[in-house]
Amino acid sequence: MSQEISYQDKPWLKSYERSVPENIAYEELSLSDILKRSAAEFPDQDALLYQGYALNYRRFNELVDRFAAFLSGQGIGRGRAVAILLPNCIPCVIAYYAILRIGAIAVMNNPLYTDPELEHQLNDSESCAVITLDLLGNRMIDLRGKTKIRQIVVASLGEYLPFPKSLLFRLLARRKRISAPVKRAPDVNSWKSCLRSDPLLLPEGYCGFSDVAVYQYTGGTTGQPKGVELTHANLSKQVQQCAAWFPKFRKGGEIMLGALPYFHAFGMTTAMNLSVFKGWAQILVPRPKSGPLLEAIRKYRPTFAPLVPAMYAGMLNHPDFAGTDMTCLKGAFSGAEPLSGKLRQEFELKTGAVIVEGYGMTETSPVTLINPFSDGARKIGSVGLPISDTLCRIVDPVEGVDDVPLGERGELIIRGPQVMKGYKGRPEETAGIIRGGWCYTGDIALMDRDGYVFLVDRKKNLIISGGYNIYPHEIEEVFNSHPKIAESCAVGIPDEKKGEKVKVFAVLKKDEIATEEELMDYCRTRLAVYKLPKIIEFRRELPKSRVGKILHRELREAERKND
Repeated sequence: MSQEISYQDKPWLKSYERSVPENIAYEELSLSDILKRSAAEFPDQDALLYQGYALNYRRFNELVDRFAAFLSGQGIGRGRAVAILLPNCIPCVIAYYAILRIGAIAVMNNPLYTDPELEHQLNDSESCAVITLDLLGNRMIDLRGKTKIRQIVVASLGEYLPFPKSLLFRLLARRKRISAPVKRAPDVNSWKSCLRSDPLLLPEGYCGFSDVAVYQYTGGTTGQPKGVELTHANLSKQVQQCAAWFPKFRKGGEIMLGALPYFHAFGMTTAMNLSVFKGWAQILVPRPKSGPLLEAIRKYRPTFAPLVPAMYAGMLNHPDFAGTDMTCLKGAFSGAEPLSGKLRQEFELKTGAVIVEGYGMTETSPVTLINPFSDGARKIGSVGLPISDTLCRIVDPVEGVDDVPLGERGELIIRGPQVMKGYKGRPEETAGIIRGGWCYTGDIALMDRDGYVFLVDRKKNLIISGGYNIYPHEIEEVFNSHPKIAESCAVGIPDEKKGEKVKVFAVLKKDEIATEEELMDYCRTRLAVYKLPKIIEFRRELPKSRVGKILHRELREAERKND
């Protein structure tokens, strides 16, 4: 392969769709001001759709003003951190935008976190208030003494429901354990009582564009979660980048499937914030399981859906899929985990939707790479091209300085306006990931001559056996292509002669039976000899993170302890 083309030549530009710009003339508007504009342009249009209840943009913006007034009345203002501990529901979105409107900092938390996980994030973020569910209210009251939390606001999953669902919720919620009584305690307020304040009217541009808007915590699979500092500029420019990548989706004319958890950067940007920027309605799905997803599609007819591969697979395998008309979907976005070519092809064939795969990380707001949607070519196995105003290089994974030639493997590094300010209170770790303005992703990748990036593996997952570099993802792709395999994970385990050897953990599809020898025969025709697994262990399931990523590290460490 010729080495004449370099990353500085931006080979990806020739693969862009015709209407996607290389550079964007950014509007310096915070997300809160963007909401004000959408409310002025589309006041009567649906903004938030939840379990049959519809909230238009005018009312959405008014409730943001009212909750902002409550927070301000509690002495919460610029630079103060406020935690949100909610699934995708109307109070979650209103609270997020109200926090940003007063210049405070939103701290997104997973409602499934344990008390130790919550205690760490609340203390690390120095949150002074929390908005949560009644189901978690008593836990937060008990945990409050170990944190700087003073104000607790309690919402309910039944907060916004149409009749007769609202009546049924009141009658059945506690019996079904989707609601719970909260004990009396000082400075604990109900959600609805907080909205009685007169709207707080702040001038446009009240927040500093370079101020921190969100502490977004990383997954914590390599240690305690770190608070990623994302500024108003990061979030605003990122959503403008995403909008520019999909120019054929008109402003004010689409319906977003809000199934990705909004406490995760992927859902926060590509579903919640993109919808508000474009003036779209967003369907709030608090439980993103296959059944509720298909029900939401049947009821609301979404046109755009950012999802993770497990959601696509889950819907395809659900008994209600055959009875669900999916032709409403014009486009879909996939990220967080590799999307197999087989899964993409099957979903597109049965729905008519176009899925584009992308790549990002919490530290980059998160989107940095996406495949072209229509005019350009999508490449199977690629996570796409650097989006507008985003630079990308592949460098030597050891020193991280010199570029490797196009087509060769190295560490992926990114530069752009969506790259975080840093890790909260961790200057040394910030300096380790951001060097010379470049964000070092820790992912091993290659770029082809057309500018498409292909992920090979995580730098920390690399297996070195007998001097050979072995990338687990390559082995997993082979296993996952076997008709009997549901999912797999390859790790390196100690070997006296070669340093490491490959072990694969495999999960069979329902009602399938396979032997280790059968799978080894399948691999022998598809993998080089040095890449072949030495051990295959069958499991019912694999350990995963909160957002569904398979935990290679946990499996690897367990094997080393047992060695």
